[in-house]
Amino acid sequence: MANPTAHPQYEEISLKHVTVRRILDIIILFLQLSLLLYRFFNLTNNGFTWLLAFLCELWFTIDWILSLCIIWTPIDYKTYPENLINQVAELPAVDMFVTTADPVLEPPIITVNTVLSLLAVDYPADKLACYVSDDGCSPITFYSLVEASKFAQLWVPFCKKYNVQLRAPFRYFSVKPIYSTYESLEFQQEWGKMKEEYEKLCQKVEEAHKLVPSNLSADYAAFKDIESKNHPSIIKVIWENKNGFADGLLPHLIYISREKRPNMSHHYKAGAMNVLTRISGLMTNAPYMLNVDCDMYANNPKIVLHAMCLMLGLKQNESNCAFVQFPQMFYDEIKDDPFGNQMVIGFEILGRGMGGIQGPIYAGTGCFHTRQVIYGLSPSNTDINGKLMKEVLEQQFGYSEKFTKSVSETLYGLEEKTFCQDSVLSSIEAAYKVSSCSYERSTGWGNKVGWFYGSATEDVLTGMRIHARGWKSALCMPDPPAFMGCSAIGGPEFMIQRKRWATGLSEILFSKHNPTFVALTSKLQFRQSLAYTWILMWGLRCIPELSYAVLSAYCLITNTSFLPKVNEAAAMVPIALFLIQYIETLVSYLRVGLSVRAWWNNMRMSKINAASSQLFGVLGVILKLLGLSETVFEVTQKDQFTSNDEGNSTKADASVFTFSDSPIFVLPTTLLLLQLTALVMAFLVLQPPAHGGHGAGLLEIMCSIWVVLCFWPFLKGLLGKGKQGIPVLTILKAAGLALIFLHLSKRVSMV
Repeated sequence: MANPTAHPQYEEISLKHVTVRRILDIIILFLQLSLLLYRFFNLTNNGFTWLLAFLCELWFTIDWILSLCIIWTPIDYKTYPENLINQVAELPAVDMFVTTADPVLEPPIITVNTVLSLLAVDYPADKLACYVSDDGCSPITFYSLVEASKFAQLWVPFCKKYNVQLRAPFRYFSVKPIYSTYESLEFQQEWGKMKEEYEKLCQKVEEAHKLVPSNLSADYAAFKDIESKNHPSIIKVIWENKNGFADGLLPHLIYISREKRPNMSHHYKAGAMNVLTRISGLMTNAPYMLNVDCDMYANNPKIVLHAMCLMLGLKQNESNCAFVQFPQMFYDEIKDDPFGNQMVIGFEILGRGMGGIQGPIYAGTGCFHTRQVIYGLSPSNTDINGKLMKEVLEQQFGYSEKFTKSVSETLYGLEEKTFCQDSVLSSIEAAYKVSSCSYERSTGWGNKVGWFYGSATEDVLTGMRIHARGWKSALCMPDPPAFMGCSAIGGPEFMIQRKRWATGLSEILFSKHNPTFVALTSKLQFRQSLAYTWILMWGLRCIPELSYAVLSAYCLITNTSFLPKVNEAAAMVPIALFLIQYIETLVSYLRVGLSVRAWWNNMRMSKINAASSQLFGVLGVILKLLGLSETVFEVTQKDQFTSNDEGNSTKADASVFTFSDSPIFVLPTTLLLLQLTALVMAFLVLQPPAHGGHGAGLLEIMCSIWVVLCFWPFLKGLLGKGKQGIPVLTILKAAGLALIFLHLSKRVSMV
């Protein structure tokens, strides 16, 4: 065995530009504090607008301080899979989970490509199992996976034989290959045959509604006369690696649609993940688990090896690593990222920044977990000493004797054990039992073990509870990227996704899982609790953002001020703060290869978010806390985009901001109408006389112009048609709200 010291499985990478960034961060903080002091000592000489501005700027300063606490000691890792193979006698087994919820919003061909990419990774086939959770209970999804398993018997050997790097077929075949001189005629023929077989698979999936037997006989009988939200469990072993061979055969492939009943909560994705955990614990019981969303295909064939470099390497160095998170990245991004999906600055904080504390958050997809940790184990193992009696196991994990035996084996530390020796089919009866709606009743699932319930962002909550037990996590960024997915595009889809984030994060913030409370009674480090607080406050940022945006319009309408005059020395503070802060973020975007336009798109989309999805998410949680309504988990539309032979993405047609008649578009439209009205009043001098010489000035006008620029898609939408135009009813509602605001502003200014 090679010397692990001479050939490490991973190494920490020191990040460049840290010193320069820290200097800029301190300058920004100094300017923010200076502006706060200026506000504080001038509050008595100015009106309500200055008090509101002071409160908003106080929030921005606290938010900045929290971000500095997180990002001050960034850490990155570089992994060496080749060293792992030489140093580990036997690679551990991994269970791979793919979750899908709606066959319409998440077309089966997307799930099929993700599954195919996972089945073809560079890892022994006898150490892998792929479980697909279908919360839509669709016979079409099941049929598509059956057909995909037939294609996989050709696809996987082809990938291994020719060392294909891109193993999601829709991506591999999207661009016509340029054959090299060393590529044989045999490869060219096989490539053509493989593409033809994939096209047949796509046609079958597309016409699945016709091809699925109308009487739903044989393997499809279980889907007969059922509803997507009211049905028993359906578990199908599509492919079983019966001989346990590492090469030449596929990993296990199992289809699961858990039981659902109308009057019982199914806890959305968290509930699906817990069912997958229990069923896999019965069938294969791998010590490590990977979960990916149905649209996040494996872009790097060595992803499992990269993850094991950190999982096993950190363990050897006595660092308690609970999970390894890969960043979410997107393929065929529209030029300049018009919808702001490349969250560069946020990733710097959530990924590398938190890596220097207890590790990055769990992002819900592209993450490897240890089964022991999901079962509630703490790093010291003290939580299970003397507590593995049968009664205790049943109270925590449920009344399945076979499953509790599997849990006991896992918690005893037998993580080097490979798959269960029995056929996966032998566990079907027990699997049906642990997937029932009533199984979790009076157990620790969703509360003490498994994925945690109580939030639409179950990933963040689960990761925080794992960190609270004293575990650490690691960020892995291999080249090429590990996973690639399709990003939310268009106005409605983008808004739904961000609203779900704001809802879930706010649910955690206003619950018993608030990181401040958790840190007092757990091993969650102080800085890590600050990091989680910063994350959970994301939705609430809409309040000061909106207030600050409205202030400029209000001041122009009433001829009051909330900023210093340009001829005052104090005016240089907000001007310098604005310029330095945006220049710093621009440099960050340019450093990672993004354009100035991409930076601008991200900046404006953050403002649009605050006035729409974030606000609606927070309001939904407030109504939930008041007992007036319940939050709803909304699935976003996912589409499979490819590149044509010239390399141009079909996403180009989707680069235009689109609208719908959703109420979520009313407030941004209202804000835009207010700014336009305020600017017209200022330029035409239609404002009332200023009191005491404190009228609106150039800075207030510049602020309003800035808001209008940020809401440019809505300005175009006022004149657009079809989906590219804001619906007339939405404009009328926004105009009504704007008129009410104008009336109230005049009334207040007269007092």
